[in-house]
Amino acid sequence: MNVSGTTIPASLRNPPARDVSLSAIVAGLVSVLVGFSGTAVLMVQAGHTAGLDAAHIGSWLGSICLVVGLGGLILSLRSRIPVVLAWSTPGAALLVTALAGVPFDQAVGAFVLASALTLACGLFGWIDPIMRRVPIEIASAMLAGVLLNFGLGIFTRIGEQPALVLAMCAAYLIGKRWAPRYAVLAVLVTGLGFVAAMGQLQLGNVDWQLTQFVWTTPVFTWQAAISLAVPIFMVALASQNLPGLAILQAAGYPVAASRLVGATGFLGLLAAPFGAHSVTLAAITAAICTGPEAHPDPARRYIAGAVSGATYILLSVVAGAVAVFFQALPPALIAALTGLALLGAILGGLAGAMSNPARREAALITLLATASGFTAWGIGSAFWGLAAGLVAHWVLEYKRR
Repeated sequence: MNVSGTTIPASLRNPPARDVSLSAIVAGLVSVLVGFSGTAVLMVQAGHTAGLDAAHIGSWLGSICLVVGLGGLILSLRSRIPVVLAWSTPGAALLVTALAGVPFDQAVGAFVLASALTLACGLFGWIDPIMRRVPIEIASAMLAGVLLNFGLGIFTRIGEQPALVLAMCAAYLIGKRWAPRYAVLAVLVTGLGFVAAMGQLQLGNVDWQLTQFVWTTPVFTWQAAISLAVPIFMVALASQNLPGLAILQAAGYPVAASRLVGATGFLGLLAAPFGAHSVTLAAITAAICTGPEAHPDPARRYIAGAVSGATYILLSVVAGAVAVFFQALPPALIAALTGLALLGAILGGLAGAMSNPARREAALITLLATASGFTAWGIGSAFWGLAAGLVAHWVLEYKRR
C-alpha cells in the first residue's frame, strides 16, 4: 500500500542500506522506549480488570506489538516516510474501567468492530477531505501543543532526581555542540549508565517468558458495540489518527491520509482476535522519528520509522516481560529522555505555527488549547485544540474577506 501523496521514482531512491544512519537508529529506538514505557502498563491493568491470565495479557501485548511493528516497518520502507504506528493509548485507558464485567470474547468482538470502522473510513476516503482543510500553521501549532508538556517535563522532574536529569541535560548540550546527530544517543547512554551505577534498576520481577499468542473467537453484542467499540473507534480517530496525520503534515510529508488510516484498521482486524484493542498512527513518538534529530535530511528519516517497527517486532516475542522491565526504569529518566528527544520537534512546530503573520492568532489558540490537557467525552486535547484552531481560523479568515 502506497501511503505517500507523492511517488519517488525508483531510479532516484537510494537502497535503504545507504540511508541508514546511527541518529535514525537511535530515534527509532527512543520512540519505542518512550511509547512502551509510558502506556504498555495500561493494557496490563486493563487485562487484570477483565480477569485475564498472564497468557492472554501477553497475547494482547505481543499481538499489538507484532502488527504495529510489521506495519511500521513495511509502510516506512515502501513510502520512504517515517510511518510510526502505535496502540490507542486513550482506548487502553478507557478499557481499564470499561472491561469490568464484560466477557472477553465480547470485548474482542468490540475490538474487531472498532477496527472495521477505521478500515471503512480509509476505504471510503473520508480522511483526506478533513486533512486538506487543515492549514499547515494549525497542524504545526497542534504538534507544538501536544509536545510542549513533554518539554516542560524535563524541568518538572529535576526535583525528583536532580543529579540524573541534570546529567542528561548536560549530555544533550555537549552532544548538540560537538556531535548534534548523536545528542539523543548521548542522553540515553548517560541516563541508563547513571541509574545502573546508582543501583536504581529493579529487575528482580522480570520473568523473561516467550509470548503465547492466544486466539479468542469474537462474539458480537450490541452492548459491547455501544460501550466499547464506538468509544475506542472515536478516541483512536480523534486523539491519535488525526494528530498523527497532522504531525506528518507539519514535518513536510505528504501522505494519502485515508489509505494510511485504512491500513491501521486492517492491521487492527488481524490482531484483534489475539486481544489487540486498536492500532493507530503514533503522535508523540512519531515526532521523534520525523524531527531533525533523526536525520538532517527528511528523505532519510524513514529509517527511524523502519527501526521502530523492527524493534516492536522483536519486543512482541517477550512483550509481557518487556512491559515489566520498562516499569523498572525511573520515571525521571523517561521524562527527561522524552523531553530532550522532542526539543527539535517542539522548535519546528513553534516555527511553523508562527511562520504566517496572518494566521498566528489561530495557531496560538490551537497551541494553548492543545497544551491545556482539556478532555471531553473521552477525547483528548489534541483533537479539541485542532477543532478550536480551525474555528478561529475560519472566523478570522471570514472577517478578512
